[in-house]
Amino acid sequence: MLKIDFTQEDIDKLHYERYYYPHPLVQKKMEVLYLKSQGIKHKDICSLCKISKTTLIVYIRQYQSGGVEELKKIHHKGQPSELNQYSDILKEYFEKHAATSIAEASDAIEKITGIKRSPTQVREFLLRTGLRCLKVGYVPGKSVDPEKIEEVEKYRQ
Repeated sequence: MLKIDFTQEDIDKLHYERYYYPHPLVQKKMEVLYLKSQGIKHKDICSLCKISKTTLIVYIRQYQSGGVEELKKIHHKGQPSELNQYSDILKEYFEKHAATSIAEASDAIEKITGIKRSPTQVREFLLRTGLRCLKVGYVPGKSVDPEKIEEVEKYRQ
């Protein structure tokens, strides 16, 4: 069992951050180390927090190397999108030819790049590149008021 001497200040930080830190992974790390500070066995911590023993040891070593501040670091970077290399071309295309729906944008991206993505991924990519979805307007309904009728006719022109 790895022995750690926790200061009361660190225990208080762990107790606070396990509920109030904005990122859930960091909250989990804080919870694990807080339980460790309370003298709970590793097997029980793994069971309560639903983590493996290896993950527990990684969290403990992070704490030993840099304290609570080291636990706040997230080392997961994810994978870059294949569409990133086409972002300039696609942004230029969509500025000239605005898509009326995400499905249409998805088709255009597939034709230009040969890469097929789900509508959710296309939407995320477009938002990342600085493009946004526009809200669709509507034609005003029928009215007996002459001013409204004139407004509708003006709109249709």
